[in-house]
Amino acid sequence: MSSETLQKVARESCQDEINDYEVYKRLSRLGVERNPEFRQILLSLSEMEHGHYEFWMKYVPGEKIRASKLRVYLTVFLRILFGTTFASSFLERNESRVIRQYKSVAHMIPEADRPRFDRMLEDEIVHEKEFEKKTEGSAVRYISFVVLGLADAVVEIAGIHAGSLGIYDSTRLAGLAGVVAGAAASLAMSSAAYAQAKQGFEGSASRSAAYTGVSYFATALILASPYFLTDVMVWALGTSLVFAVLLIAFISFYSSVLSRKPFTRDFVELTGITLGATVALYVLGTVIHILFHVSVG
Repeated sequence: MSSETLQKVARESCQDEINDYEVYKRLSRLGVERNPEFRQILLSLSEMEHGHYEFWMKYVPGEKIRASKLRVYLTVFLRILFGTTFASSFLERNESRVIRQYKSVAHMIPEADRPRFDRMLEDEIVHEKEFEKKTEGSAVRYISFVVLGLADAVVEIAGIHAGSLGIYDSTRLAGLAGVVAGAAASLAMSSAAYAQAKQGFEGSASRSAAYTGVSYFATALILASPYFLTDVMVWALGTSLVFAVLLIAFISFYSSVLSRKPFTRDFVELTGITLGATVALYVLGTVIHILFHVSVG
């Protein structure tokens, strides 16, 4: 049973290591990566991962284990879209699982291989922190402001649209209400982000304000777009909420990768808040419509 367990771990580890080796190698050759220090770090990581792959292959001789093209291309795509730090964090998000797995079979490693195994385990523990420290960039530094703008806009604008539908019975007026409110709120959010960044933030306060305001207003436009494409309230509201859930999924995924926190909890919480606010404001808008006999639309 011990031999079978060691072979299973070795096989899985070979797959992980060859995947990471291929990804780091391709990232080092990527045209968008212009920083020579980053390139050298990526090359060093690829060599290290290949060494780990060769170690584990000793325990599954004769097997042909190749890199997953899907994982390689996906990670390269994420690097192009979101930057080096995000791509590396995506690669290393299962690092704690790998380390636990290595430790679980440490007692099965032959004595002759223990020094190399111990060095490999130390590599897995240390290299992630070193890499993140050297590749920390402005995109990561300002990501909290982008997430702030996106998250607030999803909750607030979805609710405003629903409330406006209850009042006006007009999809276009509901859409305009969201755009106008989005423009005003994005300015207010920018001002708040600017003031917050001035309080000891190691970065540009003006850029922080810009990231927050632009992400907020862009989200407002995305959520408003269905209201100008149909006169059917159910379709407009439903499509806008689908966009909102997709944006929430993106926010939760991005944050979970960078912070190493679970995706599901943040996604469920923010989705629940958004849908709850939408229902509550739609009911409020309907009550206002009935009480004050609003007939605009």
